[in-house]
Amino acid sequence: MGNCEILSCTKPAERSVSAESAKGAGLEYAEGLKRVHLCKEHYRQFKKQTKKDRVLESLGR
Repeated sequence: MGNCEILSCTKPAERSVSAESAKGAGLEYAEGLKRVHLCKEHYRQFKKQTKKDRVLESLGR
């Protein structure tokens, strides 16, 4: 999959998320990407930042 695409991170990527979701979570990455590959640490940060949105979405609100 390559390396994490968050600026100043060189760890191996494990997951990918949409660029729109990553931007909403406050992660900084290079412009022009449709999907952002994240390392384990940045994926955890992404999940923490989007937890409230995911819970509300699962409730159908």
